Amino acid sequence: MEVILVTYANHSTKQESIHSGFGPRTTATEALGGQDLTGKIAIITGGYSGLGLEATKVLAKAGATVIVPARSLERAHSIVGAIPGVKVESLDLMSRDSIDAFAQRFLASNRPLHILINAAAIMAVPLVRDSYGNESQFSTNHLGHFQLTARLWPALKKAENARIVTVTSRIAKLSEIDLEDPNFEHQEYEKWTAYGRSKIANALFTVEMDNKGKGDGVRAFTVHPGTIITDLARNLSDDELGAMGALNEKGERALPEFNDEFKNIEEGAASIVWCAVNRQLDGLGGVYCENSDIAEVVADDTNPFQPGLYKRAVDPDLAAKLWVLSENLIGFKFNL
Repeated sequence: MEVILVTYANHSTKQESIHSGFGPRTTATEALGGQDLTGKIAIITGGYSGLGLEATKVLAKAGATVIVPARSLERAHSIVGAIPGVKVESLDLMSRDSIDAFAQRFLASNRPLHILINAAAIMAVPLVRDSYGNESQFSTNHLGHFQLTARLWPALKKAENARIVTVTSRIAKLSEIDLEDPNFEHQEYEKWTAYGRSKIANALFTVEMDNKGKGDGVRAFTVHPGTIITDLARNLSDDELGAMGALNEKGERALPEFNDEFKNIEEGAASIVWCAVNRQLDGLGGVYCENSDIAEVVADDTNPFQPGLYKRAVDPDLAAKLWVLSENLIGFKFNL
C-alpha cells in the first residue's frame, strides 16, 4: 500500500488511515463524536436533500446554526424550515452573481464561519453550459464551490479554526482532469467523464485549499461518502442503475445490504460529519476520506470501485495548476 506524503514549504500530511475506529456502518450521529456545537455556524450547500440533509439535521441537533443555500427556496423551506437552528438562503451555484450576493449577505452579518460543507452536486446530466460557457457539472460541482469558498474566505479566516468539506466520489477514478479542455469545447461530451472530472477537481481543490489556508487555521477535506440512492441519481435510467447493482429483484431503486460501499443515508453522511467536526482530525487536512477515516492511496490498476484513491487525486502540482485555471474561469483571484 503506497503512502503519499504531500509536502509544501511549511506543510505536510499523510494520505493514510489514522485508524479512527469508525467504518462503513458508522452513522453521521456517531461520527459527530458527541460534540456540542453550540455557537458554531455552518453552511451546507445541498443541505436540504440526501446526504446534505442528514448532515444538516445532525449538526443542527448538536447545537450548530446551519445555513442551507438553495435554488428552490420553497422546496428547501418545506424540508428544513421547521428544524430549529436552520435557516434557508437563496443560492444558484451556476450563477456568479447569485454566489456573490449570498456571500455578501453572510459577510454583512460579521459572523465567523466555522464549517463549510460543499455537498451540492449534479450527476451524469446531458450537456448544458452556464452563461459563461462552462460545462454544467464542472460549473456546479467545482467552479461554483470554488467561488463560494473564495467569497466566504474572510468569515472562514475569522473563525480561526474552520473546516471546509467538499464531497467527491469514487467515480473520480474513472477520469482525469483535463486542464486544456475542461469544458468539452474541443472534444465530444460524455456525461460520466464530465462528472468524474468535476469530482477529481473537488479532491484537487481540497489539496491546494488546505495548503493555502492552514496558516490561517482553515483546514480542508474531501469525502467519498459511498454509494447511496438519493435524488442525485434522478437523471439515471433503470438500465444504468441496474448495471450499478442499484435495482432490487422487484425493479425498484434500492441498494443491496451488507456491502461496505453501499450505504443508507445515515451511513453515507457519516464521513461528511466526521470531516466537518470530529476532533480526531485536529491538526490534519488536505486529505481524501472515506468510511470516516483517511483513505489509502492504491495503484492505478486497482478496481476503481474498491476502497482507496489514485495518486492523481491528491497530486499537489496538478492541484496548483487547477487552482490557477479555476481563478481564470471565474474571473478573479482567490484573495487569501
